[in-house]
Amino acid sequence: MKKIFTIILALSVLYAAFAQETVGSPDPNAIGVDTAQQKLQTVTVDKFESAGFWNVQISRDEGIASGRLFAGGPAAKTDEPKSEERYTGIDPKLADIYSYGAKVEFFRRGYNTVYVMAQKPIPIEGIAKTVSVWVAGRNYNHVLKLIVSDFFNNQFELTLGKLNFQGWKKMSVAIPPQNPDGKTGIIQRNFHYNNQMGLKVHGFKIECDPMEAFGTYYIYFDDLRAVTDLFAEDSRDVDDMVDGW
Repeated sequence: MKKIFTIILALSVLYAAFAQETVGSPDPNAIGVDTAQQKLQTVTVDKFESAGFWNVQISRDEGIASGRLFAGGPAAKTDEPKSEERYTGIDPKLADIYSYGAKVEFFRRGYNTVYVMAQKPIPIEGIAKTVSVWVAGRNYNHVLKLIVSDFFNNQFELTLGKLNFQGWKKMSVAIPPQNPDGKTGIIQRNFHYNNQMGLKVHGFKIECDPMEAFGTYYIYFDDLRAVTDLFAEDSRDVDDMVDGW
């Protein structure tokens, strides 16, 4: 009996170690594999190089919010593989030298909510599998969420995780595949409109821990990326008409 207990304990430890390694790093190859072929590509969604494109919002009775650019960013970002930029409309020559900082001055403790929103939704072509962003969260128990909309402009909030860490951290979230009925969930593709698919990123939502939502809070963002399946995009006939006229 003691030997069986020891084996079970050892397996539990191995499983826990494996789970810790995979948390925050979803495997794009294992998400929504519903076709025989995939062409996964890492694409840049935004580099946070334009202060006017992002704005920080909070209810007027909860506090005051502002945002600006800062020179610098996560050093570990240089170790990542180069991303493809032609699908997002970003100029490849755009210098990647800034990060975006948000500052919130709370009036009082409470279940306060802060939004860091883009001036217009940022499209991700193809079928997005994961979305990641580098964040400096200043070790608070606040929760960061990604706000996206699908093919039918239904809006969803996807949890990236808690901001209780020091320095920069790459936070990732897997995009759930649509439900088997094809009508509910996050729908990125509709068989009637093959030339229009994918997600749009609207921004971020910070749900504040009421015990820590006081004083002044700072958070920084850099290098918003996505891993997306571009098989349908690259396989489309060049002589096919584009709807929307």
